[in-house]
Amino acid sequence: MMTFLSDRAIYERVIRDAVPRAARRVWIATADIKDLYVETAPGSDRMVPFVKVLADLIGRGVEVRLVHAKEPGPNWREDFDRYPGLWSGMERVLCPRVHFKCIIVDGVKAYFGSANLTGAGMGAKSARNRNFENGVLTDEPTIVGPLAEQFDAVWRGAFCRDCGRRAFCGDCPLD
Repeated sequence: MMTFLSDRAIYERVIRDAVPRAARRVWIATADIKDLYVETAPGSDRMVPFVKVLADLIGRGVEVRLVHAKEPGPNWREDFDRYPGLWSGMERVLCPRVHFKCIIVDGVKAYFGSANLTGAGMGAKSARNRNFENGVLTDEPTIVGPLAEQFDAVWRGAFCRDCGRRAFCGDCPLD
């Protein structure tokens, strides 16, 4: 299955529905991170920070990895600091060259597209405040596999040795 998603559908199908159901792992790559809030149930007015969803996953034994290009916004950091399980449970790598955006759930389902991990990017904000984004949600192994390999290559530092931005990267696995 491969489904085109835009705007609010990215939030509903990926952030609200797929990520919280992960059983083994969630890998997220994004250039930018800002605060993002998620409904506690579809249509609910009660919202929680997305980092709480990630903390809950870690509490269930799900591996959470995040690759991002720059430090998260202050609101995201404040939310992150409220969930101590994230401090040692979520693995993060800062790579200033990352610009691809994807979320891979359990190695079998993936979103990839233009949206950063922000409320406006993921379609979680109102129609007047969200970005115009698009992407694809798929469970096709021929697409999920290469996405996971790209993520893992950055994660393990496969490009670090010849990287022209290495001086700006405090998380290079080769250092």
